[in-house]
Amino acid sequence: MDYTAKLDDAIARLHEEGRYRTFIDIERRKGHFPHAVWTHPDGGESEITVWCGNDYLGMGQNPVVLEAMHEAIDAAGAGSGGTRNISGTTVYHKRLEAELADLHGKEAALLFSSAYIANDATLSTLPKLFPGLIIYSDELNHASMIEGIKRNGGHKRIFRHNDLAHLRELLEADDPEAPKLIAFESVYSMDGDFGPIGEICDLADEFGALTYLDEVHAVGMYGPRGGGVSERDRLAHRIDIINGTLGKAFGVFGGYIAASDRMCDAIRSYAPGFIFTTSLPPAVAAGAAASVAYLKGATELREKHQTQAKILKLRLKGMGLPIIDHGSHIVPVIVGNPVHTKMLSDMLLKDWGIYVQPINFPTVPRGTERLRFTPSPVHGPKEIDRLVQAMDALWSHCALNRSELAG
Repeated sequence: MDYTAKLDDAIARLHEEGRYRTFIDIERRKGHFPHAVWTHPDGGESEITVWCGNDYLGMGQNPVVLEAMHEAIDAAGAGSGGTRNISGTTVYHKRLEAELADLHGKEAALLFSSAYIANDATLSTLPKLFPGLIIYSDELNHASMIEGIKRNGGHKRIFRHNDLAHLRELLEADDPEAPKLIAFESVYSMDGDFGPIGEICDLADEFGALTYLDEVHAVGMYGPRGGGVSERDRLAHRIDIINGTLGKAFGVFGGYIAASDRMCDAIRSYAPGFIFTTSLPPAVAAGAAASVAYLKGATELREKHQTQAKILKLRLKGMGLPIIDHGSHIVPVIVGNPVHTKMLSDMLLKDWGIYVQPINFPTVPRGTERLRFTPSPVHGPKEIDRLVQAMDALWSHCALNRSELAG
């Protein structure tokens, strides 16, 4: 077996399909978000505006967060020293879990190294706790949810995206006595649409199922205190397990679940992804706790975030660009071809100083390749003007269609 040739073949296929992903060297500089410095392949540098980040509110630059991290690293040092079971639980971890439990109105919360691991570890552990468990999963759920469900050794049913009739049909077909769980998201990050939380909770009540809601693209940004769409819609109390991230709107790093004391205790005790992973560094936990606490009172920041997203959508729609608009903060512009999407991304960066990564298969279905813009409260009029001007010019340059999608 020529292993090197096999690797070359695999990479070559991505190049041929226009799906090969490249990383660029970006230096974020404190106090200048959303601007950053791009180091070119030839060693030169230029200032760029980041339009595809998940630091949705700029909290990664917030002085309150940075101060908390500095204090913690001065007090506790760099690493946590081990897993949560072996010297890795500190006052910072307990404080953060208390903030998160309060955010979601739950009895407890449990920290993980990422929201990916939180999903994977929790969903793969639940069948150990509920033998015979059947998990009903939306077809567009995050990869981490899919991986956890596939690995759990239990039964799974995939329902069509946001299709309540299909979900009901699957629930009705199974043993009424079997334990059940419905796993879905509040904001689906590629199209920016919302999951029907209330209606799914109604089905869960009717069929005796638990509910598992991924809020990673909503925490910090929706609800009176940033508890997500379930808080905004006053439905958090009906969700059994909420998954969230600390690496997007909260601007730091890590993931978690929030649930009952018993649920968190059981996952803590049985999930290998929790048991055998070194805990978050104390400074990271301290920064995240400060961010969560700060955003609980940052209503104006959330409102400005939504306003900037609405402005960008209106202006792109006004040019006839094919955007998808479901009313969330995510602004996808459909290109529909991986080669063209990469070309647009490259030209935006090199000619306009605008950084947005192409989104291709398997992240989105073939034929729906896109540029996904994530405006923040500090993407001001000047940044929006330049982006709109660039998209207008490049759309014409590439002779792409200007037909607005139904959103």
